[in-house]
Amino acid sequence: MDTLATRIKLNNGTSIPILGYGTYKIKDAADAYSSVKKALDLGYRHIDTAAFYENEKYVSNAIKDFIAEGKATREDIFVTSKVWKTELGYDKTLAAFEKTMDEMQLDYLDLYLVHWPSSYAFDDDWKNTNRNTWKAMMEIYKSGQVKAIGVSNFLPHHLETIIDMDVIPAVDQIEVNPGFLQKETVDYCHEKGILVEAWSPLGRGKSLEHPLLQELASKYGKSVAQIILRWEIQHDILPLPKSVTPSRIVENSEVFDFELSSDDMTAIDEIPPYGNSGHGPDEA
Repeated sequence: MDTLATRIKLNNGTSIPILGYGTYKIKDAADAYSSVKKALDLGYRHIDTAAFYENEKYVSNAIKDFIAEGKATREDIFVTSKVWKTELGYDKTLAAFEKTMDEMQLDYLDLYLVHWPSSYAFDDDWKNTNRNTWKAMMEIYKSGQVKAIGVSNFLPHHLETIIDMDVIPAVDQIEVNPGFLQKETVDYCHEKGILVEAWSPLGRGKSLEHPLLQELASKYGKSVAQIILRWEIQHDILPLPKSVTPSRIVENSEVFDFELSSDDMTAIDEIPPYGNSGHGPDEA
């Protein structure tokens, strides 16, 4: 049976824990530090941050202290960060990575992502911007400072701008929640061997109110959040739930002792748009 410690292989052979802990909007230094420490204490071994979150330093401090306490080795913990969309292009991406490494003071990152693609909505030369950004990402990868590289919020037409280059993205982190499966992008990624990660996997909390999901929670004796996370895992999507509430950090991890039926998976698939953010990469 899978657990928080279970890992799957990315397309370059790097192993990644099958459920992560997200840190978006946790800007307060004490909250970021304590919530990451709590997640690690509970068994999470996959921590996701980004330059835009303004918490890389606090997240990293929690990880380093956890290791210093002898509770894990650096190799046990999978750490992700991302380059923000204002820093796209070859030189800016390289500089952004160096800033992240200065902030985090780690010997390496496990995964580094392009947070948003360049798009025709705000860049006339968007295809070349994506390619030049990816050239920098490949250079970072080949330097050995990251174990894997990938993208975030890339739809198929964005991925097509870089898919022919020397290194295929290992991950595409996109918004996925009930009513917003983004099936076209998920199917494209699976076909290309790209792992899909889900940000906002609980639909910014609104999905917790959906009557069908509440009914299924009652049926399985689980919380609505657990039903949603299980649905994503069964779609071979790696969710990144976030919370600073200890009980919810625990709850979000307890999704490996049950399985949704195929009929219930289909029912969730058919939920119309409900809790998604409305933030798309082609809307500047």
